[in-house]
Amino acid sequence: MISVAMLALVLAGGLSYVLALLFFAVMIVSWKLEDTKWQLPERIGLGVVLLSIPLFYLDWQYQKSIGEPVERLGVNALAHLIVFLSAVKLLQVKKDRDWVFLYLISFFEVLLAAGLSFSPIFLGTLSLYLLTGLSAVTAFEIQKARRAVTRTETRLLVPPDSRVFKKKGRYRSWGKTEAARLPFVAVGLLILIFILALPLFLIAPRSGSAALTRAGGGLSRFIGFSENVTLGEIGSLKQDDGLVMRVRLEDAQPQPNLKWRGVALDEFTGRGWRKSADARVNEQLTSDRGFFQFGRTEALHRLTTQTVFLEPLESPVLFAAPTLIGIRGDFPILRVDPERSVQARKHEYERLMYKAISDMTEPPPEMLRQDLRPYPSSFQRYLQLPDKLDPRITKLATTMILNSGALNRYDAAKAIEAELQTNYGYSLQMKAAGRDPLADFLFNVKAGHCEYFSTAMAVLLRTHGIATRVVNGFLPGEYNSASGAFTVRQSDAHSWVEVYFPESRSWVTFDPTPPAGRVEPVHTGITAQLQKYAEALELMWFQYVVGYDKQEQQTLATSIHKRVFDSGRFLSQLMIRIRGWLPKDVLSTIVVILGAVLLIGLTFVFRRVFRVGWRRGLSFSEVDGPEISSVLFYERLTNLMAQQGHQHLTPLEFASQVGTEDAALITKAYNRVRFGNEQLSTIELREINRILTGLEKVNGVSN
Repeated sequence: MISVAMLALVLAGGLSYVLALLFFAVMIVSWKLEDTKWQLPERIGLGVVLLSIPLFYLDWQYQKSIGEPVERLGVNALAHLIVFLSAVKLLQVKKDRDWVFLYLISFFEVLLAAGLSFSPIFLGTLSLYLLTGLSAVTAFEIQKARRAVTRTETRLLVPPDSRVFKKKGRYRSWGKTEAARLPFVAVGLLILIFILALPLFLIAPRSGSAALTRAGGGLSRFIGFSENVTLGEIGSLKQDDGLVMRVRLEDAQPQPNLKWRGVALDEFTGRGWRKSADARVNEQLTSDRGFFQFGRTEALHRLTTQTVFLEPLESPVLFAAPTLIGIRGDFPILRVDPERSVQARKHEYERLMYKAISDMTEPPPEMLRQDLRPYPSSFQRYLQLPDKLDPRITKLATTMILNSGALNRYDAAKAIEAELQTNYGYSLQMKAAGRDPLADFLFNVKAGHCEYFSTAMAVLLRTHGIATRVVNGFLPGEYNSASGAFTVRQSDAHSWVEVYFPESRSWVTFDPTPPAGRVEPVHTGITAQLQKYAEALELMWFQYVVGYDKQEQQTLATSIHKRVFDSGRFLSQLMIRIRGWLPKDVLSTIVVILGAVLLIGLTFVFRRVFRVGWRRGLSFSEVDGPEISSVLFYERLTNLMAQQGHQHLTPLEFASQVGTEDAALITKAYNRVRFGNEQLSTIELREINRILTGLEKVNGVSN
C-alpha cells in the first residue's frame, strides 16, 4: 500500500526517480529488519521526526534558490517531507498507531498525486492503491481481532485435519486460508465501490470551470495567430511537433478539405499580414446557458459538431471547422471579430474543452460561376494592396487567368490555385527574402511553405478585383481510429485563402499549397498502434473524468435517452412483426405460458435464497446434501457420547480423553461446514460415514 502510493506520486511528477529509488531501498531494508533488534527505538524515531520539521522550511528555501517555479515550491518540499517521515516510520519499531500513521501518509500521497496529474496513468495507480489499501486495512483489523481472542475461545475453530483429505487429494491449503481470500475480497469491495460511486459521479452537479490546469506554461513559440503575422512564422511553427489539440467529430465523417480555422487577416503589408482597423473591432458575446451563437444556417442536417480539447497555449484563439455557427463551453465571455475569428481568455496554464458547431458546406461551383454581383463598398479592404507592389505580379495574374480561359471569379481562383500547386515547389526553408519576399518567391525561388502560397494567391486575385483574405489555422492532423479523434500538432499549422462571393454571401476556401505540404505522416508498426491506444485512453480520461462537467452530463443524458428510445422502438417494431406472423390466440397462449414459467422460476429462486442464503441460493450446484449430512453426522457423534455418559464434554475434549482421532476429525469437518461456509466432497462424506458406522457398531447404537 505504501509503495503504490509512492509510485503514484512519482508518476505524477511530484518526486524525482533518485529519491524514489532511495525510498524503495529503505522499504526493503525495513522489511528485513522487521521484528529484529536493529529497528529504531520509538523514542529515537519520534525525535528524528520532530527534528525533520525545520528541514521542510530549509528545503523550501533551497527549491526557491535554484529557480523552481512558484507553483511547484510547496509541492516539492512537501513531497520530500512525506518521503522522509515515511522512511523513519518504516525503520522504527512499530505499534498499531504507527501503521495507521503510515496508512494516512500513503493516502495523503495519493491525494497529492491527484492534484499533480491529469494522466490516465493515475487511474491505474489509484485502482492499485485501493486494492492494496483494502487488503492491508482488512488484514490489519483481522490481526487486531486475533490478538484479542484467547486460545481457549478458538479451540473449536481449527483448520481441517489433512490426514483424510490429503489422502483423497481434496485439500488445497492456498484456497482455504483467510490470507488467500483477502485479494479477492478487496477486488470485490473495489468493484462495489466503483458501482456505487459511478452513478454519483455521473449525476453530481459540477461547479467552476471545465478548464484542466496543467503545470508549466503553454506551448512555446506558438506564433502566427496574432493580429500581425510576418511571412515565415507559420513555417517556423511547422518545425515543432508539440501537441496543440485533439478534435473529435461527433456526427460526421472526415471530409477531404477539413481544416481547423483560427485567425483571418485582411491587410497585406508587403512583408506580412495584419488585421485592418475594421477587422480589429471585436464583439463581446455572453452565453445563453453555455452556448455562444455566431451565425445561422438554413439546414440543421448540414451541421458538424466537434469536441475540441485545446492544450495550454500562448494564444487566446479558439479553433473550429469553418463556417462556425456556435460554441458550447464553460466560458464567461467570448470575443469575435468581423472575420469570424473567436477568442477566449488566455490559457497558458489551462486546457480548454468545448464543442464547436460548424456548417462546412459550400455553394456548388455552378452557382459560384454565375456570381457576377459587385462587391459592397465595405469589402474594399479585401482588395487592398501595398503601395509598392511589384508590377510583374499583376502581369503574372493576368497570364494565369488568360491561359485558363476563366470568365468569372470562381474559375479565376481555381486557375491561380492550380498554377501555384503545379509549377511551384514546397519547402519549409525560408528561401524567399529581400525587401519584397513575395516577388522573390514568385519569380526567383519558386519554392516555399504554405504562407507564401496563400499570400501569392490572395495578392494575385486582388490585382484582378477579387476579394480575398488569408486564414491561418491547422490541417486536420493524424486521425486516431482508436479514439475517433484527430491529433493536431504544431507541425500541422497551415495557411490558406478564402474568396468572397457576394451572391451567396459566402467565403469559399481555396488551398494553393502543393499536395506535398498537406500530406499527413502515416505511422505504422506496433509502437504506433500502442501510441494510438494510449492517446485514446488519455482523451477518454480528459473528457469523462478530469473535464467532466455539466455540459458532458447533458451530452451523456441525451445519448442514454436516445439509446433507450431506439431500443424501445426496436422492441415495439419486433412485437408488431410477431403479432403479424402468429394468430392472436396462439400469441396470447405463448405469453401466458412464458409468464407462468417466469413466475414459477422466481418463486423457486426466492424460496431457495430464503432457505439457504443468497450465495448458495443463486448457485445451481448441490447445496443441501453435504451440509445436512454433515450436521446429521455431528448429531450421531453427540448421541454416541451421550450413550457413554459424556454429555458435559465437547467432541474435542471427548477425543482427547478417550484417545481417538475420529471424534476430532468429524468435529473439524462440522466446523468447516457450520462456520466456514464450505461443502464436503462426496469422498469426505463417505469416509466420515464409514467412521461413524464403525463407532455405532462397537457401541451397539442403531443408525
